[in-house]
Amino acid sequence: MKKVDNNVLKFPSNLTSGEREVEAILFAAAEPLEIESIEAKISKNINVKKVLDKLKNVYTERGINLVCISNKWSFRTAKNLSNLMSQQKTVEKKLSKAAIETLAIIVYHQPVTRAEIEEIRGVAFGTNTLDILMELNWVKPQGRKDVPGKPIQYATTDDFLSHFNIQKLTDLPTVDELGSAGLIDTSSVDSAVFGTGKFYKENQEEKKENIYSNIDEMLSSTLKDKESD
Repeated sequence: MKKVDNNVLKFPSNLTSGEREVEAILFAAAEPLEIESIEAKISKNINVKKVLDKLKNVYTERGINLVCISNKWSFRTAKNLSNLMSQQKTVEKKLSKAAIETLAIIVYHQPVTRAEIEEIRGVAFGTNTLDILMELNWVKPQGRKDVPGKPIQYATTDDFLSHFNIQKLTDLPTVDELGSAGLIDTSSVDSAVFGTGKFYKENQEEKKENIYSNIDEMLSSTLKDKESD
């Protein structure tokens, strides 16, 4: 960057041929791309991650921004200009209460079976509820649960993260954050319910490590006491 007389910073506008290739590939892509997909398309032997970081900075103050969600890169309209897009004619359909509740349960309990969803909701739901969420590509089948009958489990997709601009599932609000926002009554909710499977497992592992650490400290202290005797 160079400083000009009026103290305004002048950003470099020229890109190398390799950087232009990455820019063109992302611009033409129909969906967000992982670094490996970009590397397979370019003719240059360059550090794609470094190029992406540079392009991200170059596009920071422009009408479109380069963003990375769930390790996939794409160009998007700048957030402060999104209102301009509302001028386009769109057809909006609201999700049913059953679909919203089902999505919320999948988000916080994934992977989860249909029977588990119904048990949590306390009511059965129509077969088209999951179909709607899968048509939106927010939910997908994710293997079968190792129990009698081998029921299908469901989980969220990268498109779900992208649509709601969430980097990863652990960025979802915790039970405390939901309580502070007045969205739930924390006094009657088990906090484990509002952790994703990965997030909950991480917390459980941390708790186990703390327990083992405490045991080690107790044993060490006991051995020292015996030695002093």
